[in-house]
Amino acid sequence: MPRKFAAAVLLLFAVPSFADQLVLKNGDRLSGSIAKSDGKTLVIKTDYAGDVTVKFDAIQSITSTGELNATLGGKTVVGPVTTADGNLVVATRTAGPVEAPIASVTMLRDPAEQAAYEKSLHPGILDGWVGGLNLGLAVTRGNSETKNLNIAFNAVRTGLHDKLTLYANTIYATNDLPGANPPTTANSNAGRALYDHDFAPRVFGFVNGDFYANELQELNLRSILGGGFGVHAIKTSATTLDLMAGANYTHEDYSAPLNPPDPATNRNLAAITVGDTFTHKVGKSTVITQSLLFYPDLSQTGQYNGTFNFATVTKFNKWLGWQNSFIDVYDSNPPVTAPPSPKKNDLQLSTGLNISFKH
Repeated sequence: MPRKFAAAVLLLFAVPSFADQLVLKNGDRLSGSIAKSDGKTLVIKTDYAGDVTVKFDAIQSITSTGELNATLGGKTVVGPVTTADGNLVVATRTAGPVEAPIASVTMLRDPAEQAAYEKSLHPGILDGWVGGLNLGLAVTRGNSETKNLNIAFNAVRTGLHDKLTLYANTIYATNDLPGANPPTTANSNAGRALYDHDFAPRVFGFVNGDFYANELQELNLRSILGGGFGVHAIKTSATTLDLMAGANYTHEDYSAPLNPPDPATNRNLAAITVGDTFTHKVGKSTVITQSLLFYPDLSQTGQYNGTFNFATVTKFNKWLGWQNSFIDVYDSNPPVTAPPSPKKNDLQLSTGLNISFKH
């Protein structure tokens, strides 16, 4: 009986309680449960060292006691795995032993990893979410009497070829001293939903909805609905940079007339959408995010509005961290009111706790 066939038969009927074995080219041996490999690295779960990742080209031989999903030579098969004469041999239950050069292996997954991968292809609407809640609060009493509240929420659901990003932020501050004018020193609310879908590895289409209200600017609500196309300029495990361009419809509703004595308090306009989104991981605990959305008005040349966001989150543990955020909201054409007239630019700087979640 050929040696490869004998090895495959022994694997097919091996006692499941035996541990998987890796022998490295330097002579080291690892025992445990093989979890996954992408053909570049392999992860094995051990009792004594936890999850261990080794370079795939440093492996001399592999022996699994349980079934693995394996892609080798462009073909995917399932069965216990061993190696012989530089080949990977999979003892399938229906087609018998299937072998190919170890260098042709592009995937190995245990049943749990395979199930997780298949679920990632068709996730439920509640699956795959990662995000956090930011909280900041300041209160003074004595010579000054103020209070300031900042709440922000962000969540991202990433699929195999698409991504949905949700964002909301509110800042409220008051001067509680008698006779303070104005008593409300900040009251703004912002929200965003951005969905993009890949048409190619580097090209995607997107739709977005942005909403903003600011009491001190007399702005009840600005709604921006649009879409367009973008490019994944950078897409790595540590850094992503997306560049976007498109068009949008904007509706603005104000509490004050836009151009007195004209009593109109709302306007509708078509505008261009230009922007970017950026994320970068710094070490193991800090994430930097930045986004810019710029909306030049097509009907009134020279008029525009835009929002710039920059934030950092440093985690203390899996669910708790510290956040810092800087937001700049600009409107080149706010309503004309009695003094003090609304200013064009709003800068918001906040810091506080971040409570993370993952589902």
